[in-house]
Amino acid sequence: MAKQRKVYVTESGENVYGVIAEFATPADIYHAAEKVRDAGYSQWDVYAPFPIHGIDEAMGQKRTKLPLACALIGLAGAGLGFLMQYWMSGVNYQLVVQGKPYGPWEPFVPITFELGILFTAFSALICMLAFNGLPRHNHPLLRKERFLSCSDDTLAICIESADDKFDPDQTRAMLERLGGKNIDLVEGD
Repeated sequence: MAKQRKVYVTESGENVYGVIAEFATPADIYHAAEKVRDAGYSQWDVYAPFPIHGIDEAMGQKRTKLPLACALIGLAGAGLGFLMQYWMSGVNYQLVVQGKPYGPWEPFVPITFELGILFTAFSALICMLAFNGLPRHNHPLLRKERFLSCSDDTLAICIESADDKFDPDQTRAMLERLGGKNIDLVEGD
């Protein structure tokens, strides 16, 4: 049986998306990310205008399954391409070409390779969109004026209410202890 997700509502009646806090330096947000990870939160993210070296490890992020999915789909596409050619020239419409036997593998290599590349490229795009939950036409964080400065000079952590450990008051208190500034509830979703 699926566990019911607790829904938090603000005084204005909007659902709570999460709690966001700003941090002053990359070192501050790096150490805060380690503490949030160690606290057991799983639905949260770090927003910064530039890459922070090692932040993925500090956040405890696992490697993506995208390369495995692309490899499997690409190999399946190549295999289907090979079987299609073999069936067409070796079974369905047998034709002797240049004195070779029916269904030789050598002429099938270019099309098999190209279909493998085609399937890999499309699977990479489709899987990337699916894994990232895209397309998404709006995001609750984009309603926050201060969040928009994350593309310029602000470092922030947002812990989502979808997290099992989320509690607005306790999450806010933890972010304050970690040195967060301008801590605010994010409405929406």
